[in-house]
This record gives sequence, C-alpha cells and structure tokens, in this order.
Amino acid sequence: MKTDAIKRVLLDWRVLVLIGLLVVSVIAINPHFEDGELTTDLQYGLDLEGGAWLQLQFKAEVVGFQTDKDPEQFAVDVRDRLDAEVILLDANQIEIRKEYSRADLERIFAEAGGQLSSYEQGISQSTANDVKRIMEEKLNSLGTRDAKVNLLTSPFTGVTQFVRVDLAGVSIAQAKELVGTQGKFEIRIQTTGNATEHVLFGDAITTVGVPQRDPRSQSWGVGFTLTEPGAVALRDAAITYNAVNDPENHELVMLLDNATVYSAPLSPDLANSIRAGPARELIASTGAGEEALEAAKTLEIHLRAGALPVDVVVASDGQVPADRGDYYKQMAVIGGLFAVLTVGAVIYFRYREPGIVLPMMAISISEVVILLGITRIIGQQLDLATIAGLIAVLGTGIDHLVVITDEVLHEGRVPSPNLYLKRLTRALGIIVVAAATVVIAMLPLMVMSLTSLRGFAIITVLGVLIGVTIARPAYGRIIMEILSVGQNGSVAAADVPQKAPEKAKGKGKKGKA
Repeated sequence: MKTDAIKRVLLDWRVLVLIGLLVVSVIAINPHFEDGELTTDLQYGLDLEGGAWLQLQFKAEVVGFQTDKDPEQFAVDVRDRLDAEVILLDANQIEIRKEYSRADLERIFAEAGGQLSSYEQGISQSTANDVKRIMEEKLNSLGTRDAKVNLLTSPFTGVTQFVRVDLAGVSIAQAKELVGTQGKFEIRIQTTGNATEHVLFGDAITTVGVPQRDPRSQSWGVGFTLTEPGAVALRDAAITYNAVNDPENHELVMLLDNATVYSAPLSPDLANSIRAGPARELIASTGAGEEALEAAKTLEIHLRAGALPVDVVVASDGQVPADRGDYYKQMAVIGGLFAVLTVGAVIYFRYREPGIVLPMMAISISEVVILLGITRIIGQQLDLATIAGLIAVLGTGIDHLVVITDEVLHEGRVPSPNLYLKRLTRALGIIVVAAATVVIAMLPLMVMSLTSLRGFAIITVLGVLIGVTIARPAYGRIIMEILSVGQNGSVAAADVPQKAPEKAKGKGKKGKA
C-alpha cells in the first residue's frame, strides 16, 4: 500500500481501537527477560505450573420444611433438638450446619411440629460465599501464590456441595495443611497508653454469627459467644483495668496472628452487664453504611480465625509435578505455534496472495494477544482448557475472515466502494449470527460447576465477542484498502471461488435481449 493508504488505515477508528487494545494487552502481559529467559506476568494454572488441588465436601444440608408454627420458632426448635447451628433461609427452607441423614431429620422435624419436604446435601449460596471469602482471605494472608477457590454450585437449586482449591507450586500435604490451618486469634485489653494485657485466645469463642444490622442504630455488627471461663476472664480483666468505668481509655483489642484486626471500647450496656456478672454473648460493632458492612464481614472471618462455618471433608485430590507442568507448558506453546502455521499455510493455499493472507494472520494473532491480556487483567489462570479455547478462537476467527474475504470478492473481482460496503455488511451479519450460536452453546459451560471447562468457555466467548465487535470490522477496513490497490483486478486472487451470476428477476421472453 502507498503511504497515504497506510495513513488512512491507521487513522480509522476501528483500527485504532484494535491497536489500542493490543498495546494495553502487551503491557498487561509484560513480556520481559528474567535470569536470561523470556517470561511474562501471565498466571498459569496447575496444568502448566504444577501444584495440588483439593475438592472439599461440606458436611451440611439445605432442607425444605412445612409447618403450622412460626418459621423462626420452628428453626429454633430444630436447633435445640439437633444441637447444631441452624440458619433460616426463607419461610420454608433452613440450612443445617452439621451432617445428618434424611431419616434422622424427618424424625426431628416431626418432633418439632413440622414435616421435611426436601433434602439436599450442601450449603446455601450465602454461606458458600462466606466460605470462599474466608478461604481466600486465609490463603492470601499466608502468602500463598496463585491460589484459586472455586465453588461447585448446582445451577438448578443454588446449593453448593463442593469447593475446589487449586494451589500452584505446593504438594498435596502442604495444600491440606494450608487449607486446614487456623490462625492465632487473641483478645487483649488496653491498660495504660498503648500497652495491652492478654484476656483470652480464640479457643474461648464457641460460635460466631453472621453480620447483622441493629434496627435502632442501623449499625452493623458481628455476634459471638464465649465459653464460661472466657466470659469470666473478660469480666475480671474489664474490672481490673477499669474498662467498665472508663471504656474509652481501655479498649478491647482483637489480634489475628499478632496483627490488630479490631479495636473498640465497651458499650455502656455491656459495661453494666459485666458489672453484674460474666457476659457470654457479645456483639462487635463496626458502624453504619456499606463500608461498615464490609468491615463486619471481614471481622467475621477474623473471629473464626480462618475456621469455616461448616465442617468439610476431602472428597478428592490430585497433584501435577512441577516438571510435568513445564512439559505441558512447552507442549502448549508448540501446539499454539503449530496451529498458527497450519492455518497460515491453508489460507495461503486458498488465496495465493500475501496481500490477503498476511492481514488475516496479523488480525488472528492480535486476537490471541488481546485475549491473553484480558486473562491477565481479570485474573483468569491459563490451563490446558483455556489453551484449547485460544486455539478454538484462532480457528473460528480465520473462518470469519474467510467469510468476509469471499463475500467482498464476489465473482473474483474487487467491487466498487459502495458495493463493497454492502457486501461487508452482509458478511458481518452472517458472522454475528454464527458468533451468537457459539456464545449460546458456551453459556451452559460457563454457569455449570465444571471447573475444568469453564476456562475453555470463558476464553471462547471472550474471543468471539472481541472478534465480532473489534477485529472483524478492523479487518474489513484493512482489506478494503488493500484490495483498492488492484481496482483493475490485480489483487483479486486467481483462486478465489467465483460465484455464479445472479439470474435476473422477473419473467421474460426467450431470445436475444
């Protein structure tokens, strides 16, 4: 192309958007040399990095019930009979944070004045989100790199039965230790200045509630219960250091692994209660508003010291050795290069024209680079499934570009600008329909609890959307400028399939026109 033609292409907004995304993606990938080797900031999954994974099963149930009693009272009666934590989810459903068989629950429900209507092992969506947040908080605090927590939730009932934890670069034994380790939680009381004295450890906390808002003050808080010795120790410390009379200068300080996570004075009501005797049920207030709610959620995790609200058991586990991960990584690179070269050879065999083939390959490689940049930005790890998605995107992308090229080169000739735009619009319409079918086909894999396939579905959908909205229009603009060089047909490749001339519409007499 001539210089003025190149300028027109580079200044076109569709091409500018493509180039901009490409630059941002390269910055996000950050290719650089480290210890003499080319490396990037891409995050690799267990398949390519090596490490261990654990799939944990929750020892809890979500059950439906029918009763003539008040639902809240019924939940309390069931809790007292089971001696377990029972959460009322709605007017006809509760969560039992302990493992029981259906037969046992049917008997207990009958004794409490109700009837069991449904039974499913697992936990509610709210509890599952708490579990994920607790695990991520704990793994991050332990400095574990590339930890990934995935909930395996039924799309039909919303009940989560399993959680999968991927830990790159660790063994199975280390993974079990990291997931099962609790932090050291301690409550201290302020004495003089910034000095504090020990009151109790986390083993004195028996239960921790979920964040709740006081209807009067609109303040968020987390309730927790102390053992009897813990309540006595708190009362003795509060009286000894005069926290009951001067709470502002003698705050209770909570620490997790020697780091302060909460500090506040005793409320007047709690101070009066402690004067009369030990108080076992306490509420740590975090204030009002959305920030206070987030603080309450974090405090709940700290109070549990990393312990989950329900017990879990290891249902399955697995490990990929580091050397095997390096091998898979090399094979993935080789497979990607082989796919690019093969596609390029097939396209050249079809068109025999570098002016068409090179833009096609450049656009396809740009799509892959943009996808890699997006995975880095959103934190999507690369594993074998996502690599397969990238190769699938490369194939579907070339297919769409072939549709555009064949459509605009109708009858093997370069059309006029107006006719070109009409044919390009028609080609893009065909591509949009094809892309929509791919997205619809991938949606079930994105929402279903199939961890190994979600990455494939996500990459495929992202690739299709980027191609339809950015890459295809940019290619249409580029190829238009390239083909315009050969308005007399010089660039219209000899091997481009020619379509038969369209028949004239309407009826006519036989004979010469």
